[in-house]
Amino acid sequence: MMIIGCDFHPSFQVIVFDDTETGEEQTRRLNHPVEATEFYRSLAGQVVRIGMEATGNFRWFQRLVGELGFELLVGDPSKIRASMPRNQRTDKRDAEGILRLLLEDRFPVVWVPPAGEEDLRTLLTHRCRLVRLRTRVNNQLDGMAKGEGLLGVRVGTSRGRQRLQQLALAGWQQRRRSDLFALLDDLDARIAPLDKAVAQAAQAREDACRLMTHPGVGPIVALAYLTAVGHWERFERGRNVASYFGLIPSEESSGKKRRLGHVSKQGNSMVRWLLVQAATIAQSKDAAWHRQYARLSMTKHHGVAKLAIAHKLAVRLYWMLRSGQNYRQIMERGSHARQSECPTGRETMSKE
Repeated sequence: MMIIGCDFHPSFQVIVFDDTETGEEQTRRLNHPVEATEFYRSLAGQVVRIGMEATGNFRWFQRLVGELGFELLVGDPSKIRASMPRNQRTDKRDAEGILRLLLEDRFPVVWVPPAGEEDLRTLLTHRCRLVRLRTRVNNQLDGMAKGEGLLGVRVGTSRGRQRLQQLALAGWQQRRRSDLFALLDDLDARIAPLDKAVAQAAQAREDACRLMTHPGVGPIVALAYLTAVGHWERFERGRNVASYFGLIPSEESSGKKRRLGHVSKQGNSMVRWLLVQAATIAQSKDAAWHRQYARLSMTKHHGVAKLAIAHKLAVRLYWMLRSGQNYRQIMERGSHARQSECPTGRETMSKE
């Protein structure tokens, strides 16, 4: 069996590999993608395990390893670095440290989405980025309208757009207006088929349809949440899901002093952003959530209020997956706090 510790970079990788049968250990530097492809293809037919830190720019490498039937383990960078206490770090030492963790069976593996969902994640990411770009264009047009004295007019509406188009502008202001409207129309045309594709994908999944029964949760939020969470069994309780999405405060406590800071913002930033957007609608449909939202908006800040509701929403969606119940059923059941489940994972055994 060949075990390889890989320190991966966008343009090259440094590997330290160990043959468990002969005990031979070697180090190589492989440029991407030609040298790396040739080396790994030369190992075809052997049992190979590769370990590397979680990083970007490695999809082509992931496809290559999957094609050859090798085992690829992706590790938590923070835990890998914690296992290497020396301050002297080089690419070779990083690769050696990864190999050592693999040989000692201590490699901190992180969950990687299945290959079948990679295309769906790309669809959601592409759609969300186009929507953010469209929002920036709309904001520029709204600012132009305010600059021309059209107060209280939203260019996103047909009436607001018509009023801005009827204004007599000169020079580059006129060119800017026409360019922004053309860009807005082009973005609308590109986003529409993406919305249709997401809606079809959501309708084809039972768990997504269940999540969409919750107010504020549509196909985009449901699918993004599911592709990020994966199997709910990975999480022991709802608070772990909130931590996974970076919706809990950072903390630096010692002794009797407890210091809480801003939210950690760890995890998937797109899903966190979508949960915050959905929370503004969800709180208007839930009396208890709305009271908390109003109180925090007055005593803290509306941003703090949104994050608090987004935290609750992430936890509730987790319990909808865990219990197999829709929004109406989970509201009839009451609070999920301190509830345990039957071995089937479908029924609750206690109710607060």
